[in-house]
Amino acid sequence: MAIARKHSLLYTFITFLSLLISRKPHLALGMSAITANQTLAGDQKLTSAKGKFVLGFFKPGNASNNWYIGIWFGNISQQTVIWVANREEPVTNAGASKLVISSDGNLVLLNQNRTIVWSTHTKNASFDSTEAVMLDTGNLVLRNRSNTSIVLWQSFDHLTHAWLPGSKLGLNKITGVNQNLISWKDENNPSPGLFSFQLDPKEQEFFLWWHNSITYWRSGKWQGNFFENAPEMGSYENTYITFNFTNDETGFYLTYWVLDDSIISGNIMSISGQLQSLIWNKFAEQWSIPTAQPKDQCSVYNLCGSFGSCIDNNLHTCQCIKGFTEKNPVNWGSGDYSGGCIRKNPLQCTQNGSTKGKKDRFYKLNNMVLPNNFKSFEIDNLKDCEIACSNNCSCTAYAYNNGCSLWYGDLVNLKDNGGETFYLRLAASEVPTTSRKKRTIVIVSIAGLFLFLFLTFLLFPIIRKWWRLRSMKISRGTLSAFTYQDLVYITKNFSETLGKGGFGSVYKGTLPNSTVVAVKRLRDINQSDKSFRAEVSTIGNIQHFNLIRLLGFCCEKGRKLLVYEYMPMGSLDKHLFGSASLTWKIRYQIALGISRGLLYLHDECRDCIIHCDIKPENILLNESFVPKIADFGLAKLLGREFSRVLTSMRGTVGYLAPEWIAGSAITTKADVYSYGMMLFEIISGKRNRKEGDDLGDASQEEEGNLSFFPAFAANKLVEGDIHCLLDLMSVDDCNLEELERAVKVALWCVQIEEDLRPSMRQVVQMLEGQFNVNMPPIPRPFQVLTEMPDSINFFSITTSKTPAVKVPMSTLDE
Repeated sequence: MAIARKHSLLYTFITFLSLLISRKPHLALGMSAITANQTLAGDQKLTSAKGKFVLGFFKPGNASNNWYIGIWFGNISQQTVIWVANREEPVTNAGASKLVISSDGNLVLLNQNRTIVWSTHTKNASFDSTEAVMLDTGNLVLRNRSNTSIVLWQSFDHLTHAWLPGSKLGLNKITGVNQNLISWKDENNPSPGLFSFQLDPKEQEFFLWWHNSITYWRSGKWQGNFFENAPEMGSYENTYITFNFTNDETGFYLTYWVLDDSIISGNIMSISGQLQSLIWNKFAEQWSIPTAQPKDQCSVYNLCGSFGSCIDNNLHTCQCIKGFTEKNPVNWGSGDYSGGCIRKNPLQCTQNGSTKGKKDRFYKLNNMVLPNNFKSFEIDNLKDCEIACSNNCSCTAYAYNNGCSLWYGDLVNLKDNGGETFYLRLAASEVPTTSRKKRTIVIVSIAGLFLFLFLTFLLFPIIRKWWRLRSMKISRGTLSAFTYQDLVYITKNFSETLGKGGFGSVYKGTLPNSTVVAVKRLRDINQSDKSFRAEVSTIGNIQHFNLIRLLGFCCEKGRKLLVYEYMPMGSLDKHLFGSASLTWKIRYQIALGISRGLLYLHDECRDCIIHCDIKPENILLNESFVPKIADFGLAKLLGREFSRVLTSMRGTVGYLAPEWIAGSAITTKADVYSYGMMLFEIISGKRNRKEGDDLGDASQEEEGNLSFFPAFAANKLVEGDIHCLLDLMSVDDCNLEELERAVKVALWCVQIEEDLRPSMRQVVQMLEGQFNVNMPPIPRPFQVLTEMPDSINFFSITTSKTPAVKVPMSTLDE
């Protein structure tokens, strides 16, 4: 019996061991590929190499019991799904379901019953040589393991509701597939919804479609670098995101790229029917929506369903009109309004014209945008129009405006704030009679008057304070006018100082909606008037990613204040010359961002704007160290018909171009010179001119003399020893090619003769590396300071197609 028991135990062990050997190993957490012998199940994840994107099982919403295979961003705190494999066939048990390479080489999803619910459906794949890889672009790729250039299938060719940088949206002429974006049904259900974004191959433009039947927005034709009806979807409006529309032998398609790797971006076909551009705000840890198409949420066709009215007040998008309630409250709670509204009480009028009980009445709706599906009749007055609708039981509503309009059946696309009046048919119980209505109004008015007088007497101080706070808000697209008392309140009586300058002090403030702002209080009244007019008229009408945004102003009893967006990292000088340190990558991005902002001022505004005071103190940084040019108190407007302007000398010593000293008329090249001087300081992390020796052993001078970094940098550039120019705090991550390019650009910008200086467009192109930057001439004053030879060989700014020219320096500096 003991022998039998031993044999039984041995048999059990061998069986268990064989099961372990025969079972496929599951995918380890964080792996970046699925191969023939690996599976993904439960809470396991397939992660891209740098962790930017994750593939795995997810469950949308708390109320859902369904699981899906999807891709989401891996480096942000909020799970945002950008691709769904089985959006129409969810599984109910993620632990028992798995994603595997099937015997025919396809990537398939098996449910708990081992039934295939989703597959890549590709050909020419094999079980042993195929792998699925999650790329850092957000693209899930099925490819050959031995030759990774052979891509068998990729998610970028099967977009669902989101569109990422690098993916193509449009018609593939080879396969005939017109790839589009289709919204989720609601926030808890990723199955295809009612709204889609796709290409019209015949017209060669994109459009938004409702229910595959109604077009409610079109992009217009591609104009070479932007779409006619959507200029923000172009290659120049946003300096960090660029779009391109391609028409070649492979197809018509739209692509876009993010030029800054630190920006996390995507485009979503939302459940609200808008194509929304998303950018992740690292500071607030939430998505911002800089653009959406159509811009007006209420322009989406049939967004609110039958008898639903679009209001778009940031709290609710849709509401049911008088006498109606939500048909499906659960769906409304998750953002799906397509079911519309149903009557609270049925109408008394029957289809044969008879009535049961009280006759239906008409309720007056004011300030509405009327639906389009009406029929017009030649009727002379409002009363006859009402009778015409009342006598037809199918008539739902009427309106009279120099003619009678009648609506039949369901009403869709109702909108508030349209200025029109129409009359809606309701059950008699929903509309009070005139006498009852008047009596109610009188009683309520008298009671309300007494209550108002009582509360006003007792609570007047509180009411006044509440009213002031309620009216204090930032308007979109226009400047907000604040009272002085408003600004005293939001700054806590100007108690927290952010900085001080020649024109006044800047204080931190907080609006009632928790928006943090910076309030600049201009001092000296004579000077303030001039700077106030300059700043409001200049920066109030311009908007750019690298320009500080003016939100509002106050001009009251001689007091002048400006309200700006708040920059949490302060001004650039505090980081360059203080105890804080900046990496080389951040320094270079700051220099590039400032150049883009100046390019916008010089070339892309309606009027050319010369800032006249470019220096680190006037460059502010947001939470991501994105630079924004500020302080336009000295700015000068120059009409496009003029090339230069004669004005009094303005600016800061150390950054002034030579033409200021000479009293000559100035051009935008004055800003270029100041930018070059500042670029030297960004490179070194030190002031260009300071007492004593601060440049190392190579720049020792006699005690008491001034050390001038630009001249020192020119000397080191000629010697080929530029590494010593860099701030020691940013040496570790320095790109020497970028460093040399930045030094050369700075030297080009500080040329004595303004004709030798590049434009800001050329500066941006040089810093972006669009062409090589050759050796600039060394200005004569720099030669004197560093005892350089009288001439050196240098080349003008050229592309690879332009021959280099050798020019003696003396011919350019004299």
